[in-house]
Amino acid sequence: MNDCAVVLNAGSSSLKFCVFERLAAQTWKLAARGQIEGIGTSPHMRVKDGEGSVVADEPLGATVRDASTALDSLAVWFRGRFGNARLAGFGHRVVHGGAQFAGPVVVTPQVMDDLRKLIPLAPLHQPHNLAAIDAVAARLPGVPQVACFDTSFHRGQSEVAQIIPLPKHIREAGVQRYGFHGLSYEYIASVLPEAAPEIAGKRVIVAHLGSGSSLCAMRERKSVDSTFGFTALDGLCMGTRTGSVDPGAILFLFQNLGLSASEVETILYKKSGLIGISGLSNDMRVLLTASEPAARLAVEYFVYRVAKEIGALTAVLGGLDGLVFTAGIGENSAQIRKRICEMSAWLGIEFDAAANDASGPRISRPGSKVSTWVIPTNEELMIARHTGVLLGLVEARA
Repeated sequence: MNDCAVVLNAGSSSLKFCVFERLAAQTWKLAARGQIEGIGTSPHMRVKDGEGSVVADEPLGATVRDASTALDSLAVWFRGRFGNARLAGFGHRVVHGGAQFAGPVVVTPQVMDDLRKLIPLAPLHQPHNLAAIDAVAARLPGVPQVACFDTSFHRGQSEVAQIIPLPKHIREAGVQRYGFHGLSYEYIASVLPEAAPEIAGKRVIVAHLGSGSSLCAMRERKSVDSTFGFTALDGLCMGTRTGSVDPGAILFLFQNLGLSASEVETILYKKSGLIGISGLSNDMRVLLTASEPAARLAVEYFVYRVAKEIGALTAVLGGLDGLVFTAGIGENSAQIRKRICEMSAWLGIEFDAAANDASGPRISRPGSKVSTWVIPTNEELMIARHTGVLLGLVEARA
């Protein structure tokens, strides 16, 4: 077998991974995709090959309690499946690269020191991302690793788009708008010339709608603005996260309800958004089939926020030529796409219901002022590309 690269996305209770094989044409081919979930409680590994067939589906022992021990289980499976391959490198999704990292980097001790300083900016994600890098380094010290950041794609934004209007000494401590979901947006930007060439170099809004949701305004495939800000709490209503909320409401939680910082953090990240409004579920599929008024309200608010922010980002761009839906909800929910497009019809979207029901890729009628699309994202392939380029394994794409 040819060289392989492993892409890791480590969370608090799961380790998602992909194995990519390097082909002779210096491109990557997906060889396997899987996840170890329930880490620390009921660990279970499920893996599919590149064609989507299940090749592993098994419970793991109670010893799988963190990223390090989950990686041990992955290593055993990898050796059994790809024993003849040369493991050329690891690529990692790292949520926060701060203002310093405007692109992916080969991991060094200095890079790790810099990334640990960013843990306070992403306390629920960064520690787990870095723990996976540490675990690989301890077991395979000779295998290079690449860190790819969800913030990097937005680093070219203007100063006014990144500023948070707080006193200068606070801003100098790193408080600014960073933006996230950058690997997803970077992938969409990279495939626009082939997938939707008529809008590739124009004013485009990409709607990454899933458990975590955001929008990104692009001009000539570069990030101009996004709905995420200092943290991944800002902007749109999400599965369990608030989205934008009046800072005075947060003060009320502290000053009038007497909640602690950890209690407020739990509410904002884990008990709000769709689950907070509906009291039923954070899963859009469940809410769309539910009859409870609170569930319908949660869906209505989600659509309302997306349409509202599309209008705001259109103002930033000075007009709109294209709208792209991606990620779990964006790619799979025809109903949500329909409702958002109907609310955004004033922009010049001439919606094609039949194309939308068929999941596109184009879901606007010919001649629509705003060309509207469904384009699947692939953050893992984006990470593999960066890893291959930095390690000299594949050629950079234009």
